[in-house]
Amino acid sequence: MSTELIVILAVVLVLIAVGVVTGLVLAKRRRVSLTEAERKPVEERAKYQAGGKFDLSSGGTGTATVEPPVHPVEDRTEVDGQPGVGDDASVPRDSEKRDIVDIPLPAAEEAPVEIDEIEPTAGRLERLRGKLARSRSTFGQSLLGLLGAGDLDEDSWTDIEDTLLLADLGAATTAEIITKLREELTARGVRTAEDARAVLRSVLVEALHPEMNRSVRALPHDSKPAVVLVAGVNGTGKTTTTGKLARVLVADGRTVLLGAADTFRAAAAEQLATWAARVGAEVVRGKEGADPAAVAFDAVKRGTDAGVDAVLVDTAGRLHTKTGLMDELGKVKRVVEKQTKIDEVLLVLDATTGQNGLTQARVFSEVVDVTGIVLTKLDGTAKGGIVFQVQRELGVPVKLVGLGEGADDLAPFEPGAFVDALLG
Repeated sequence: MSTELIVILAVVLVLIAVGVVTGLVLAKRRRVSLTEAERKPVEERAKYQAGGKFDLSSGGTGTATVEPPVHPVEDRTEVDGQPGVGDDASVPRDSEKRDIVDIPLPAAEEAPVEIDEIEPTAGRLERLRGKLARSRSTFGQSLLGLLGAGDLDEDSWTDIEDTLLLADLGAATTAEIITKLREELTARGVRTAEDARAVLRSVLVEALHPEMNRSVRALPHDSKPAVVLVAGVNGTGKTTTTGKLARVLVADGRTVLLGAADTFRAAAAEQLATWAARVGAEVVRGKEGADPAAVAFDAVKRGTDAGVDAVLVDTAGRLHTKTGLMDELGKVKRVVEKQTKIDEVLLVLDATTGQNGLTQARVFSEVVDVTGIVLTKLDGTAKGGIVFQVQRELGVPVKLVGLGEGADDLAPFEPGAFVDALLG
């Protein structure tokens, strides 16, 4: 190789090396030249990810530590071998700010949540009587047609008995009503259809025991809020009923807090939060799969601190096995009672399920002291007699009935108004 060629190759290599070095230096200078304003969001993001808090007064764009509208509760059944909320646990530690919500700073002040105007609860059942059309045609009008036909022979009484049984009154309640009807019709010397209607109304109202206390106990006592557990299997309208009950109480001038202790159904907490927002109530909730007893405990504690009148706890409604559900519900009850007594246990039943609903009621009543029944979907059944039978079976009053999907279609139960709606 000639000397001239060697010199040319050496020069080329030197030029390449100089170009590479120059490129590296320029790149480094560009990174170093970031202004303070450009570096700040990057530094703050790194600080947030390391567990720090973004200062809202900085005026930059980033993330903020905010108080969410609901209070998250972690599953504390067992962490690192330490017991959480349960029969062997002492009072659990206070709820804390467990999550930092990563949101951009708002460009303008957000509009406040609009609170619904709620219908008065007084006379609500009367206003909803048209929704009992199916029960009225099958139950009330059939009975009136039979009783108003004049003198009744044994075949007529058999037809009356069949009508009552088909309406899900049950054998024992049906026998009582038949006996009472026979006595009253004979004693009063009934001659007209109007007389028959008056006797039938009187007997049916008496069978519903109007002397029972049907008010929902939702007034504070001993500096503690009233605690209402809402129980029932999934599909009965349990969570919706909890939200509608909040509306009933708010309409009656009470303040409420909702506890989303149905942590095994993903949509339950979101559904309850939506109901709460519409009445200006607060929600305490947990992560999906969290310990329901922990959520219930924290809901009662938060309600006590906030000074609300009542805490409504929506409990889990899984029915994979009778034992699992009942153990879970029993645990929620025991844990809440470490703070205060439970004032109400409302059992939500689907009126369209008939005898199956009664079976569910018996299962629940074996574990918790059910104090009242909520019958949902009563507008969708021709068997309005379930109201009579469930009261007889459990010995507790029907306190609320659901007569539609509207937000205010949950009505305080009134025996007289219910019978009038059935008879048309």
